[in-house]
Amino acid sequence: MLRFFSKRLFLKDLLEDFVDIHNHILPGIDDGAKNIEDSLNLIKKMRELGIKQYIATPHIMQDFYPNTDVTIGNAYQDLLEALDSKLLDTITLNPAAEYMLDSHFESLLENRNLFTLKGNYVLIEMSYFQAPINLEDLIFKIKTQGYIPVLAHPERYSFYHNQKAYYENLKQQGCYFQLNLLSLSDHYGKNVEKTANYLIEEQLIDFVGTDIHNEKHIDKLSNLILNKRIHKRLNEIIANTNQTFSVI
Repeated sequence: MLRFFSKRLFLKDLLEDFVDIHNHILPGIDDGAKNIEDSLNLIKKMRELGIKQYIATPHIMQDFYPNTDVTIGNAYQDLLEALDSKLLDTITLNPAAEYMLDSHFESLLENRNLFTLKGNYVLIEMSYFQAPINLEDLIFKIKTQGYIPVLAHPERYSFYHNQKAYYENLKQQGCYFQLNLLSLSDHYGKNVEKTANYLIEEQLIDFVGTDIHNEKHIDKLSNLILNKRIHKRLNEIIANTNQTFSVI
């Protein structure tokens, strides 16, 4: 009796030449890499997955990670100096930030003092407990200051899981969505995985990123298997991410 087995579709097979626009690989300034050694290990493991371009996005969060252009710039320079020249020749590494939508962000926005992903794209995040009461106003302000808002991991905000129409509302206001690749597994929980699949199938996701903080995240990405439908759509989103943010 013949049996036909479909080929397993691994996420890692889509990551060759990927531009990772969301990760925490700068050393010692947030909840990602703790030191230079951690940073180097993360980059080497990510490079083994095929990732060649890195936009490092440390948190800027007033109460927990009050990073500035100075702290980010120093960590970035320390990492560049520690990278092996042969490895550095095969990758690009640029600094940016992931901004919590708090009062400090509003001050930075007013002064047009933001670390962008590329051009005018700015990565923003919210509390996992509740959205800012003035979220729509903030998105409007971001746009009127000439920036393009990219909301990090919209699938992880559980308060929207039963309000899916609000995702479309945010999109209509000009907010782009960046999905975490690990959300395509149960890493953050089944509800997040379900919402991630919904957002992809509804074509609401514009970009993807790893949001890598540690080696365990990379190991999980290495073994993540996709279904055929999500694989096809994700391939298109990755291509759009690469086209939008590549600096090569």
